[in-house]
Parts: sequence; C-alpha cells; structure tokens
Amino acid sequence: MRKDIEIPKVKDVFVAAVLEFNEDFKTHDWNIYLINDGLEAIETVLIVAQGYDELDMTSPMRKTIKIVPPKGYAKIEFIDESVFKLDNFFSITYFINDIMYDKRYELPRNSISEDHGVDLPVLGKKGILAI
Repeated sequence: MRKDIEIPKVKDVFVAAVLEFNEDFKTHDWNIYLINDGLEAIETVLIVAQGYDELDMTSPMRKTIKIVPPKGYAKIEFIDESVFKLDNFFSITYFINDIMYDKRYELPRNSISEDHGVDLPVLGKKGILAI
C-alpha cells in the first residue's frame, strides 16, 4: 500500500540554471544542471521537465542519466529564454544504494536571471538554484 512506501528526504542534490558561453555558436546560453553534492553516487536518475503557466504548457522532456558521481554533476538540458516566463519544474527520481529518492524542483517564472545568481556547490560557478 502507498502508506507503506517510505521515500527518504532528498539532501545534497540540486538543480540549477547556469549561464555559460557556447563555443560552437559564440553565444551565452542557459543550461540546466543536476548537482550531486553528496558523498555517494546517485544512480538511474530519471528526469521529467516541463514549463507551464495559466495559458501555456511546454511538452514534457524526459531524460535518464545512468550515474552522477559523488561531488559531481551532469548537464540536463539547454533552456531557451522564451520559457523563462513560465514556471519550470524538474521531477528528479534516483537511487542511492537501492533506496529510491524523489523530489520536484521548480524555477519560478522570471527567476532565471544573472541578477539572481549564487555560488553553486561542486560546479564552482554562479547560477540559479531551483527550489
């Protein structure tokens, strides 16, 4: 039964938007990263991302990442500035030692901006942490 399923609290795992220079196109682009600031690898990471507001909704993006090492990170996707006006969420499910963890992270509308940047763990860059 559902009440018998225990999903532990997520800690040391973050989602962040980072402004980076794209060498191929010579532009500054925003990218979404999954950051593992923990001491154990996270495995079989399942990600569903989508943006929405009262009128619009983007198509869901689904991605799997096999493993993110301890104190490591993985690039999830490029995020286009046209969706900054939407609430963007990232549902992240992963395993540590065969225990499932799950959390929904959100970047509220208009929160992705260089002005809101903070120092990010592991990446050593400034970016916007999803809540």
